[in-house]
Amino acid sequence: MTISDAVPRDNPGAREIGFAIPETYNASRILFDNLAAGHGEKLALTGPGGTRNYAQLCAEAAQWGHGFQSLGLKRGDRILMFLDDTPAYPAAFFGAVRAGFVPLLINTLTPPDLLQFYLSDAGAAVAVAEAEFVSRFNAEACRDTPLQTLIVSNGGAGSHAVQNTFAAEQWLQGFPTDLPEADTGRNDMAFWMYSSGSTGRPKGIVHLQHDMAYTEQSFARSVLKLTPDDICFSVPKIYFAYGFGNAITFPFAVGAATLLLPGQPKPATIFEAIEKFRPSVFYGLPTLYTSLTKAEGASAADFSSLRMALSAAEVLSAEVFNGWKSLTGLEIIEGLGSTEVLHIYLSNRPERKKLGAAGLRVPGYEILLRDSDGRDVGDNEEGILWVRGDSNTPLYWNRPDRSAETIRDGGWIYTGDRFLRDADGFHFFRGRADDLIKISGQWVYPLEVELCLAEHPDVRECAVYAAELPDRRMTLKAVVVMNQREFDEGCATKTLQDYVKAKLLPYKYPREIRFIAELPKTGTGKIDRQALMRM
Repeated sequence: MTISDAVPRDNPGAREIGFAIPETYNASRILFDNLAAGHGEKLALTGPGGTRNYAQLCAEAAQWGHGFQSLGLKRGDRILMFLDDTPAYPAAFFGAVRAGFVPLLINTLTPPDLLQFYLSDAGAAVAVAEAEFVSRFNAEACRDTPLQTLIVSNGGAGSHAVQNTFAAEQWLQGFPTDLPEADTGRNDMAFWMYSSGSTGRPKGIVHLQHDMAYTEQSFARSVLKLTPDDICFSVPKIYFAYGFGNAITFPFAVGAATLLLPGQPKPATIFEAIEKFRPSVFYGLPTLYTSLTKAEGASAADFSSLRMALSAAEVLSAEVFNGWKSLTGLEIIEGLGSTEVLHIYLSNRPERKKLGAAGLRVPGYEILLRDSDGRDVGDNEEGILWVRGDSNTPLYWNRPDRSAETIRDGGWIYTGDRFLRDADGFHFFRGRADDLIKISGQWVYPLEVELCLAEHPDVRECAVYAAELPDRRMTLKAVVVMNQREFDEGCATKTLQDYVKAKLLPYKYPREIRFIAELPKTGTGKIDRQALMRM
C-alpha cells in the first residue's frame, strides 16, 4: 500500500542531511547491504540467545521471508510479531519486510483482550510468537479475528487456540537461504508499531520503507557515530521504537553488532551481560539507570567496555545522572523521540550537553514551539512542540480523527508536549499541554513537582499526578520510593512536603504522599501512571 500522498515527503530536513532514497526501495537493505559490503563473516548478533554473523542472519531472514510467502500472503499483508529479544526477532522482521509484508511489533506484556484488538485492527492472518507467550493466543485473543496461522519460535507450541501452528525451527529448514527483495516503493508501508494507548484504544502507527534509513542518517550519524567495531546493548526491547533503532537499525546500518537480552532485564542480569559480551554503547531509561545505580553488586560490576550511555523517554534527573557517572565514569546522553517519529529528534551530544535538557534539534528534523493560538514563541518562552522530519508517520491506521489531531498540515506532528528553548537551542520539557491543574486557586504542573521531589537525597524515584476529590476539586498526589527500606512515613511525608514548599512555592506541595517499594512500569520501562492511579 503506497501512502505517499498522506504526508508531503519533500521536507527541508531531508535536504539538510543529504538524504536521498530511490523510488524503489526496501527497508531490508539495512540488513542485507552488509553482504555486499563484505561484512558477511562479521558478528551481527550476540547474547544469551546465540550469535549470528551477517551471512547467517541474512540466510535466516530469507528463510522467514520464503516461509511467509508459502502461507499465501499478499503484498502488504500484516504479520503480528510477539517476540522477545532473540535472533529470531530481526530474522523474522527482515524476512517479512524483504518479502513485501508488514510486521506489527507488539509489546509482549499485551493481555489477550488487547491482542484481539491488534489482530482485528490490523487484519493479521499470521502471527509469530515466542513459545513463552503462546498461551496469550487463547480463545479470547483469537475471537472474531482473521488469525489463521501461528509460528512458534524458541520452543514448543504450548496451549493456544490456533489450529494451524508450526514450530519455527523445523518449519524454516526447507526454505531457501536467499531471497530477492520485493520491489516496494520508498513510501510503501514497511512496519507498524502501536501506541501505548494512554487514552482509548492504542493507535496503529504506520512507518514507511525509508523511515529506518532516515533515523540512521539523522540521529545515529550525528549523535552515536557508530563504527563497525561497536556492540550496541539496548535494554529497552525491540518492540519499543527507541529499542528498535538502538538494537536493529543503527548497528546493522554500519555493520556493527548488537547484544540481545531476552527475559526481564534485572540489574544482576544486565551487569552479567555487560561483563560477558562487552558492549560499547548502552541504551536505557531514567528508571533503569536508577535501578542499576542502586542495585546490589553495582559497585563490583565491570563497565570498562562502555564508551557511551544514552537515555530517552523520560526526564533525567541530576541524581540519576550523577549516580551513573560516579558508578561508571560515563555521562548519560539524554534525548527525546516518539513512536510517531520512530526515534529521537532532540538530543544532547557527548561534546555538548545540558543536564535536564532533552537536547538540541537533531539534524534532519524541524522543531517549532508554538503557543495555543499556533504562533511561534521565542527563546525562554514555553510553547507546544511541533516536529517534522522524513521519518514521521503519515497516519494512524483506521483512525482518521486521531490522525487529524496529531498529524497537521505540511507533515508536522503536534506532540502536545510543552517545552522551553533557551538561547543556546537546548529544549527543556515542561509537561503536557493538558496537565495544568488548579490547586488552592493556583495553577500547578505535576511534572514540576515530580522533578523537584526526585532531587531529594532520600528519594529513589517518584511520580506525581493530579487526582479529583469527591467535591470535584483537584489535588496533587505523590507516590514515592525511598532509598531506605525502613523509615517513619509521617516524618518522611512532612520532610518531603516541606522540601517542595521551600524549593518551589508553598501551594505546590503534594497533599498526599504514598510510599511503596517499587513503582509499576510499562513494558517499555516507563512509569505506568495509569496503574499508579488505580492503586
